Amino acid sequence: MSIETLDLDKFESKTANLYESIVVASKKARQINDAIKMELNQRLEPIIAKETEDDSIMNQDKLNISLEFEKREKPTIEAIDNLMEDKVNYRFKNENEEEVK
Repeated sequence: MSIETLDLDKFESKTANLYESIVVASKKARQINDAIKMELNQRLEPIIAKETEDDSIMNQDKLNISLEFEKREKPTIEAIDNLMEDKVNYRFKNENEEEVK
C-alpha cells in the first residue's frame, strides 16, 4: 500500500482552516472505524457461538473474515476522501447550547 500525498491547500479549503479540516476528518474516521467494528463483531458472532463444534473450520472462517477486513481501505483514508469529495456534512456546536450530561 503506497502513501499518497495530500494537497493541504485543497484540504484546508473544505473548512475554515486546516485544523478544522483535521478535526472533521478525524471524527468521520472514528465513525467509520466504529461502523467497521460493529460489522466485524456481527459477522464473527455466529462463528464464536458455534466455536465448540469444529475449531479448525471456525478458525479458518475467522481468518477469512479478518483478512477481508484488513484488505479494506483504512478509515482515515476513507474519511479524507469523503471530506475532499464533499460527502461529509458537519456543524459546530452552538456556544449557547448546553451540553447534555
